[in-house]
Amino acid sequence: MADTPTDAHKETLRQAALAYHRHPKPGKLEIRATKPMANGRDLARAYSPGVAEACIEIKDNPATAQDYTARGNLVAVVTNGSAVLGLGNIGALASKPVMEGKAVLFKKFANIDCFDIELNEPDPEKLADIVCALEPTFGAINLEDIK
Repeated sequence: MADTPTDAHKETLRQAALAYHRHPKPGKLEIRATKPMANGRDLARAYSPGVAEACIEIKDNPATAQDYTARGNLVAVVTNGSAVLGLGNIGALASKPVMEGKAVLFKKFANIDCFDIELNEPDPEKLADIVCALEPTFGAINLEDIK
């Protein structure tokens, strides 16, 4: 059958996929600053002492976290790797390429920033506790491939 890939073709596809994930920089995500850090003034505003002003505003009015932080456009893509489509229970670390892929889909198609979070926690109750504890950081949490 012409539609059946040969072993050589499968290996070529495999190597191309591995190269895609490895080069020019491993993985599919990176973090970039949204503010310039060109001089001491920028540093003083971004960190100390200027950061205290944003902290005080958020403490006094938690809704302003949307105004002063990335939280409103930040999603956690969380898994323990226990039910990865087509792969099954491959564990947290092996699921990382899948979660990075989901994160880049959020960025590419909705311009939403994401962190992939792979957790070594098989117990669903404990996993739920961990995920709930992440709430202050993220505007949304997307649970993926969890059994």
